[in-house]
Amino acid sequence: MQWLTAAERLRSRREAGVLVTITEVRGHSPRDAGSKMVVGLRDIWGSIGGGNLEATAVDRAREMLEEMTAQPTTFTANLSDKARVAHGVQCCGGEVTVLLEPLPVLPAVAIFGVGHVGLELARILARHDLDLHLVDSRPEQLSDRALAGLDDAIARVHRHHVPVLPELVLAELPPGTHVLVMTHDHAEDAALCDAALRTSHLGTIGLIGSRTKWNRFRKKLADEGHDESAIARIITPIGVSQLAGKQPATIAVGVAASLLETFEQESRVHPAAGSDVGR
Repeated sequence: MQWLTAAERLRSRREAGVLVTITEVRGHSPRDAGSKMVVGLRDIWGSIGGGNLEATAVDRAREMLEEMTAQPTTFTANLSDKARVAHGVQCCGGEVTVLLEPLPVLPAVAIFGVGHVGLELARILARHDLDLHLVDSRPEQLSDRALAGLDDAIARVHRHHVPVLPELVLAELPPGTHVLVMTHDHAEDAALCDAALRTSHLGTIGLIGSRTKWNRFRKKLADEGHDESAIARIITPIGVSQLAGKQPATIAVGVAASLLETFEQESRVHPAAGSDVGR
């Protein structure tokens, strides 16, 4: 498997990895400068030549993953029978410099309901390096025309048109995806909140709406068997409280700002996760 395909696979799984590259060769080495491999916690793709060199690179890459290191690093390996290390010797006779670059876990957000607010929010989030899932039961909301403003998106945009039971999409979302519930139908919102609380791998769950709406939802969720600690996972109102405007663009700015703050908090706890978002 090519290194780029491997990096794509890790991204889709929302798993961290390390890209390992031989940047310089002096003398003889098993692979040329530019050779690459990708190291995950469980799997390895590609090769930089095998033997002591590759084993050392894998060890160092996995140390970076375990320590959640966000910064790249290099090391130099002497491929001489006089340079014994943990994995023995490699007597090619040369010396190589190896670069190890973290492949971070990028944030993922799912917007359920691409109406006025959802579309404005998608436009903002699309300017960041993340995975953006747009879910709607109305096909016109996910048409090329409706989403033309996302044509130059930095984010990877995934469209989910689900005419019936959009809550089924929740189980398909990558682990840690932050969910925002803002559909055109309060019954659909309620079903999504119930399903989200029953889906263990999600990140935060946000619900748009008034206090009156939330009071009804809270009672309904309790009647459906959710305890107070579970119901408390739902964040409502969403956004920045200091922004009082009700225009879709204003609400979207507040919600995006709150999400970016969440991403920053996650990156401080897990430095290799989403460290480039919002910078």
